[in-house]
Amino acid sequence: MKFNIEPIFPISVQFSNIERAFTKKELNFFKTYENKTSKNIGNYSSKNNYILNEITLKTLKKEISNCINNYVNQVMCYENVDVYITQSWLNYTKQNESHHVHEHPNSFLSGVLYLQTCEEDKIYFYKKKYQQISPNIKNWNNYNSSSWWFPVKNGDIILFPSELTHSVDIKKQNNTRISLAFNTFVKGTLGLNVELTELILT
Repeated sequence: MKFNIEPIFPISVQFSNIERAFTKKELNFFKTYENKTSKNIGNYSSKNNYILNEITLKTLKKEISNCINNYVNQVMCYENVDVYITQSWLNYTKQNESHHVHEHPNSFLSGVLYLQTCEEDKIYFYKKKYQQISPNIKNWNNYNSSSWWFPVKNGDIILFPSELTHSVDIKKQNNTRISLAFNTFVKGTLGLNVELTELILT
């Protein structure tokens, strides 16, 4: 017998990399903002939560926007809709700190750009769904797992639906992990006028 397994309704997580080194001006900017943070649940975030509006990050914002456009056009295949960046902020995670399990309300797609990492750094995603049975698993895969992690490195941009639950484990290494997180929303025309589903967002 032959078996063919087809994943349906998958959750798409997009991975890319800016494929360049950060400029000296960008690196100094990230370091400066480490002294302009407020306490999060497990780590620290910049008080400025529209960080991508800063002129120093103009190029980074354009690179992130290109990634968003690729996801919308290639994965979702939407028409008459633009997705734009709303809030954005820097995260600083030091030794013995973490980033709590969370989602991003009031956002369409969310993402993370990794600015300073080490080899052991990773991001965790979770399937928050009630499991009616819970047998022992002999081999874990992305069909039977309730969580999954991916390694991250400098310059990586990870983009995902904002309702996808994620976290960062307790950091054991003696360095600071710096990331830039962002939310998005949609504008344009959703639905069809003749079907009485039209919604115009500007």
